[in-house]
Amino acid sequence: MPIYRNINNQPIILGSDHAGFNLKELIKKYLTRKGKKVLDLGTNSTNSVDYPVYAHLLAKKINKNKQFGILVCGSGIGMTITANKYKNIRAALCHNVKVAKLSRKHNNANVITIGARLTTKNVALKCIDIFIKTKFDGGRHLRRIKKI
Repeated sequence: MPIYRNINNQPIILGSDHAGFNLKELIKKYLTRKGKKVLDLGTNSTNSVDYPVYAHLLAKKINKNKQFGILVCGSGIGMTITANKYKNIRAALCHNVKVAKLSRKHNNANVITIGARLTTKNVALKCIDIFIKTKFDGGRHLRRIKKI
């Protein structure tokens, strides 16, 4: 099982629906200012779209490249459910820093999902920072992940 870590030359992949568009744009600017490469798969406006389209796009890309992804929709739930349909994708809905940290340490999550209607901008950015920086603990957690 690969341990997901974002290699510096690989971009962090972003996707959102219309409800998550504004937060996705803020996240993109934030990561770019921090020197991270970003690949934005859309959506590109607040016009209504179907969230599974963007979760599928992101999950297919991540599955090939072993990268980190960020998905944003209104609640984060739909994106999480859709992304987790893919082998080797472990999408975690994170609404606070502790959940973001544990999703990496214990679950080796490679996609963070955020509910734009339920999570403040500051909390979302803190979650993303922790998610990217935190390493997988391995050990007993790897044994458990292999049972998924």
